[in-house]
Amino acid sequence: MNRALLTQARKLSLEEQLELVQAIWDDIAERGAVPPLTAAQSAELDRRLADHRDSPEDVVPWTEIRAAAVAQLRR
Repeated sequence: MNRALLTQARKLSLEEQLELVQAIWDDIAERGAVPPLTAAQSAELDRRLADHRDSPEDVVPWTEIRAAAVAQLRR
């Protein structure tokens, strides 16, 4: 890992760090370089999909989840 780059990233605000992580992950996904799922991850995704199919109205928008996570990290 590039330690200098990590040091620079740590100087960013929490919000900027989250934006950076999201941008990096989006770039990886766009290139199709997403790592393969483990068996446990695949099973969890299957479980969540089944839960969603059973109760499609029971959702929380990403914006609310992200805001709650940022608020919790700021405490």
